[in-house]
Amino acid sequence: MVFIDTPVVELNQHAGIGKKEARNLAVKAARSLYDGKGSDVVILDVGDITLIADFFVIASGSNPRHVQALADRVVYSEDITRKPMHVEGYGLGHWVLLDYGDVVVHVFREEERGFYGLERLWGDAPQVDFEPERRTGGATAGAGTDISNEDAHGPADAGSSDEDPDKD
Repeated sequence: MVFIDTPVVELNQHAGIGKKEARNLAVKAARSLYDGKGSDVVILDVGDITLIADFFVIASGSNPRHVQALADRVVYSEDITRKPMHVEGYGLGHWVLLDYGDVVVHVFREEERGFYGLERLWGDAPQVDFEPERRTGGATAGAGTDISNEDAHGPADAGSSDEDPDKD
């Protein structure tokens, strides 16, 4: 057997993209949810503790229509060119799941979020900062957001310019 020296590329097994691109998508989704007045928006880096996805983005809406509107903001965002592979729960608007393979976006009604407690379930996952201070007033971003991983200072290293979440 011959081994060729090639650089190791960290590819996501779900969608075949790199971890930086997955992180970039998670940040864009979180910003979209936050700008839509989603409350307690958090990004969890679950890639090292599960094979389900690399990132979970979690947010709450105040009622079913708000939950649906938040999900729509992510799916139809001009900043996010990818579309989810699967959508669950949109009709009821209590818990909408947008599955991008490497990123799973969970938009809960506040009651369901408290009941299912994904942050407790995935409590070992570090949170990723997405600069929530961009909006003044209204809903809050992840209470006590922990920037515990060294790569959690925004998407500056996120790759190509067409994937840059800071473009206007």
